[in-house]
This record gives sequence, C-alpha cells and structure tokens, in this order.
Amino acid sequence: MSKIYQEPSQNISIQAECDILVVGGGAAGHSAAVAAARAGAKNIILLERYGYMGGDVTGGYVIMVPNLSWYNKSFVRGLQEEWFSRMEKIPDAVRAPSLDKIGCTDPALLHPWRAIHDCVSRGGYGGSKPSCLVRAVYFEPNQLKIELDKMLLEHKDAIQVMCHSWGTKPIIEGNTIKGVIYESKEGRKAILAKMVIDATGDGDLYSQTDAPFESMADKVTRANTTALVWRIGGINWDAYYEWQQLHPNEMAALREGLQKVAGFRCLPLAGNQNDMCWVNNWHPNRDCTCVKDQTETEMNTRNTMRDVLSYLQEAVPIAFRNAYLYDIAPQLGTRCSRRLVGEYVMTTNDFAFAKQHDDVVAWHSTICQVNDCGPVEIPYRSILPQKVENLLCPGRHFSADGIAIDWLNLIPQCVGMGQAAGVAAAVAVSEGTTAHTVNIRKVQDILVDQDVPLPRNAKFEAKDPSYRECVEEHQYGLYTDKARLAKEQVEKTGELNLDFQKW
Repeated sequence: MSKIYQEPSQNISIQAECDILVVGGGAAGHSAAVAAARAGAKNIILLERYGYMGGDVTGGYVIMVPNLSWYNKSFVRGLQEEWFSRMEKIPDAVRAPSLDKIGCTDPALLHPWRAIHDCVSRGGYGGSKPSCLVRAVYFEPNQLKIELDKMLLEHKDAIQVMCHSWGTKPIIEGNTIKGVIYESKEGRKAILAKMVIDATGDGDLYSQTDAPFESMADKVTRANTTALVWRIGGINWDAYYEWQQLHPNEMAALREGLQKVAGFRCLPLAGNQNDMCWVNNWHPNRDCTCVKDQTETEMNTRNTMRDVLSYLQEAVPIAFRNAYLYDIAPQLGTRCSRRLVGEYVMTTNDFAFAKQHDDVVAWHSTICQVNDCGPVEIPYRSILPQKVENLLCPGRHFSADGIAIDWLNLIPQCVGMGQAAGVAAAVAVSEGTTAHTVNIRKVQDILVDQDVPLPRNAKFEAKDPSYRECVEEHQYGLYTDKARLAKEQVEKTGELNLDFQKW
C-alpha cells in the first residue's frame, strides 16, 4: 500500500474572472483565443505553461503541416492559412507550393517538389488520380513564435496572456465548469470563467471531471509514439534527394542503419531551407502523460544524436559531410494520450462514407488514405464533452476512436477545432447560452466570415460553390481500393472492422 500525504485545506485566491478561459497556447488554444476575440469576445484569458505560443508546432518542432489542399482547392484555411500568408513575407520562413499552384500536374513543376515530403500527392492509392502539387508547408518555428505573439498582441484589448502558468485542476459545480486552478511561480491561484476551453492536448482538465475519455496507450498507431525533434545544419538536401533516387537499396539500408544506431526509428526530413533538415523520431508504446516515458524519450534521443549525425556523415557524405547539430526542440514531441469520448466520436466511417454533419465546424483534407486524403467533416460535437457543461475540448485530445485519431490529431485539425471552439465560446457568452445549446448556425456563419470553408453553409455556398463541386466531381475521394473494401465489408457484415496495421 502506497504512502499518502494529507494536504491541508487552504483558501485559494481568485486571480481573475473572465468570459472565456483558454488553457493551453498550442495550435488549438492560440487559435481559440484569437478566433474568440475576432468573434467579438472582450474578456479572454489565455494560460500557457511555457513562455511562447504554438506548443508542438514551435516547441516540439513539428515544422511541417501536411495536406492543406485537395486537387486544386485549399480546404484548410482560416487561421491555419493565415499563419503562412503572414510568414511568407519573411525571407526563408516558409517553403511550400503556392496556393495558385496547388492541383498542378505539370511534370516539370512537380519534379523539384518531389524532394519535399508530401508536397506532391501520391497518386490516388488506386491509380485513378494523377499526382499533383499539394499545399504542404515547411516553416521556421522561431519565426512562427514571433508571428503567433503578434496575432495575440493585435487583440491585446480582448486577450490577456499569462505565460508560465499551468492549468492543473477544473473548478466544478454540479455538472458545470466554473473555472480553473493554476500553478505558477506566484503560487496556486484560481481563475473563474463563463466558458473554459481545455486546449492542453492531453485532456488535463476534462480528465478530472465526469466527462468520459479513453487512452491511446494500448493502440498500435503513429499516435502511440513520442519524439524529441532536433535539427541538422550545413547539409545539402537536394543532393540527399538525388542520392536517394540513384541509390534505392542504399536508402533502404540507411533507414535500417539509423534505427540500429539510435535504437528507435528516426529519419531526416526536409526543412524550410535547403541547408537544414530536421530529424523526426518515433519511440513506440510511449504515453506522453507518463513522466517515465517523457523523461526516457528526451534523454534517450539526446543520448543518440551525435551517433546519428556521425552515421549520416559517413553514409551520405555528398549531403552530410559538413553537417552539424543546429538545435534541439525545447519540448517533448507529443502525439496522443487521452482521447475524449464526446457527444460524437469520429471513426473510420467518417472517412470511408463521407459522413455529413449538421454541426460541421471544419471541412479538412487530411492524411487518410481511405479517401485519398479528401476532405472530411469535423462536427462541433467532437469537441463537446458528455456530462460537463460549458467546457470545450479542441485539439489532439478530441473525440475520435483509436484509428481515426491518427488522421485527425495533426496541427491543421488542431487549429481548425480551436478556431471553432473560440467562436462557439464567444457566441455562447454573448447570447447567454451554454456550450451544448449554442446557436451552431451562427457559429458556422462566423467561421465562414473567418475564411473557413464549410459544406452546405448558405453563406459559403453563395460565395464559392466550387468546393462542393470539387468533392462531388471527385466522389469525395471514395474511389480508392480501401474505400471500396470498406463498402463491401459493411454490405457483407453490417459493420466496418478494419485492421489498421494491414492498412
């Protein structure tokens, strides 16, 4: 039996009262705060445990966001696209096919982008679709840190930012959240709020309420891994790509050699500059809410960096001869831990059958091969917890099953869900409703005003019907062998039961 310490009761001072409290300044939380301010909210507090915004994007060095377009349409817009339109004015801050080139199938224009992962589509997973340019963006994380700050400062009259403040416990009365207790160098204090947005990424708040949730710890997916990203300077990525094309057998050996040297899977990936790359890695069966797993991921990765760098220098000198350690991400690379079981749980069905939702708040092209990365509708109910009122949960801990989460917990979806949560919170506060009874039609209209494409929304359809025409013309991406297999399975057995590892 473990020992316990009985903490004495104490009075906790209330630091502030606000309309909307956002806990976590990552992709979802930052987007929620900005979107709420732009939707008219005036009293917003944003808590962030680090000294910068962006979370995994800027701190974990997830410095590439994939599949923002499908065919010739930019489906992931809104605040996500705004990041890059702002940074494109900064030299070398962004590397990506431009919006006016997405969908291009000209082989001459495709060739230089094939060296950059996911900037060229993979051909339809059934041979029916020609390869084309995709809006996949590589960027400099430190420049994004600056830009995310600027976006908040533009709304400084509405948003109070509190860095180095860790939201630790929800304040619950009945079934309604009333605020959050947080820790900082100033001690333990509380903030009361009409609406709370849990954007912690790990469900740190909703997991302490009656809201049901699940864990990723027993799932065999990309999401069941952790990482510590680091960057290498002094390289020549173009030379490395040419070497890969000329030496496929050696490239296969390099992948195996890297895993042997590191003790876990790792791979250099292109960056926003030709003379720099980042090394992504995948530590299997790690839970990013477990201190032991967090510590081992960081220490084991750092312990192998010099060996991995030396191996690359010896194996591919044409590209890595003058390579050096440029920097190490300041925080752990987290992919998934807790998952909300919300009012709606997204599953493979959403991709295999192009399910439509009346409360759709994001319509995103993703990395899912089932529907050839086509757009899928993300409903408001997937960020809405059961059994708890006035709490919204956007981000990588949102409501999806153990397979669908692997396609939906990336940066673009976190931004889109965060933007929707911010607008919903602003509408609920202004109209005196709850998170469950918010006027979803008004939320959708405001999202369209904030440059978010939404299917079947009258305002969006009147402005640009070409998006609906695109998905209908291309059958929602359901021309793939996997989509056909899913349909046959449901027709035969009445249910969809896919083996993710075989897919």
